[in-house]
Amino acid sequence: MNASSDARPLWAGGPSVAFLGYGAMELRGGADVHRRPRPLSREIAHDVLNTVLDEGITFIDTSIDYGLSEEIIGAAISGRRDEFLLATKAGCPLEHQPTAPPGILPHDFSPEHIRRGVEQSLTRLRTDHLDLLQLHASPSPDILESQGTLDALIRLRDEGKIRAIGISSVLPHLPAHLKIKEFQAYQLPYSPFERELEPYLGVAGERSAGVIVRGGVAQGLSRPKPTAAGVDVDPASVPLEDLLDGDTVPGFLLRLLLGNTHISSVIAGSANPGHIRSNARAVRRGPLPEDTQAEAWRRIGAAGFSR
Repeated sequence: MNASSDARPLWAGGPSVAFLGYGAMELRGGADVHRRPRPLSREIAHDVLNTVLDEGITFIDTSIDYGLSEEIIGAAISGRRDEFLLATKAGCPLEHQPTAPPGILPHDFSPEHIRRGVEQSLTRLRTDHLDLLQLHASPSPDILESQGTLDALIRLRDEGKIRAIGISSVLPHLPAHLKIKEFQAYQLPYSPFERELEPYLGVAGERSAGVIVRGGVAQGLSRPKPTAAGVDVDPASVPLEDLLDGDTVPGFLLRLLLGNTHISSVIAGSANPGHIRSNARAVRRGPLPEDTQAEAWRRIGAAGFSR
């Protein structure tokens, strides 16, 4: 696996990954359980994934819910499997459902369903193990207990089919999830413009659990966000241009988040190899200078984006 000066452990005692990870939802293709198809040629998808690895990005996050993503990863880079850590999700519907109604699809966290999903993912990804299996859709602790979900995950780990157990979590269940010792990594929605979960980053870090941030860059800029005052503000209106020092805004935000030592990896998705190279170039510059970090956070807070 490529060495990286910004590498951080993905879970306590586990292997390290480069801070910049790759979120593979953009490779979902024409079949997507969320009914948001993104037609993408296999040639371009293969170019994207090989660019990811060539740029030293060593963590790839996908899901059964991401349409054709798992199959594309397996076809494109299974021959380079020793160069990256691979994560997918559990509890998802097992078949593509492009005609399902809008909204989150029903998830099934029973041991039987989770095992079937893992076996399907291993086949699609053309690998004999998953480095991290994450429960999807933030199931309640009551569901996990009543269905024996954690015991099922532990059995899969003991069998070597998965190396670590994680969860994609949001409020209201996140505080309870953080108390479950079996979870070795937490995937959380967070960006400088969506800071509701910011206090929880440190809680996970104190447990030496991995923290994987999603939505930290492009999604963080994609639309107006509610502020603490209850007013929607466009992140693009925050004056950061004079602080960029040659970075793009997404690259600047990555370097800003790089200053948070509780974050193991920020996963950024793109179907554009140029964007991937640009993000990787920014992270290689290292964290922003302390005075620039402080000024950026001051301006972000002044615009209403606070914890």
